[in-house]
Amino acid sequence: MPMVQLDDLDRAILRLLKEDARLTISELAERLNRPESTIHFRIKKLLEKGVIERYTIILGEELRPKAVALVYIQAETPIIEDFLEKYIHYIMKTLSILPNVLAVARSGRDGVVALVGEENEEKLERFINETIKVLPTLRKIEVMPLQEFDKGRDLIGFLVRV
Repeated sequence: MPMVQLDDLDRAILRLLKEDARLTISELAERLNRPESTIHFRIKKLLEKGVIERYTIILGEELRPKAVALVYIQAETPIIEDFLEKYIHYIMKTLSILPNVLAVARSGRDGVVALVGEENEEKLERFINETIKVLPTLRKIEVMPLQEFDKGRDLIGFLVRV
């Protein structure tokens, strides 16, 4: 699939919409000093090309977890190696249904990475110990607490379930 080419106007529209997806076509046109018809056409094309998939919100600080960690889980390779694939999917599905788990991704052949959050560090540690570390046949679990973000803090507000 070829990369979509964006010009300066497309990028400017996307920057403004990332800051505030509630902006109207009129407001965008005014800020960018372009006709409303041009902005409307460009947004329509960005949607058609899949550059913009949907408009959403980022939850505020009040609803975001205050303690966040990346957890790397490495599964023990079973005697029958064909079961590894099924077990990795089981771990991913199990983690995905938990409200404290913000994101889940596979990492390599036998690993899973989860972004987890809680309202404080004590509850986060308890959640990891009582929910993740008790999963059967794990080779290794690494917990990497995240304290400070230079970039991506809003991602947490996007991922939180309500």
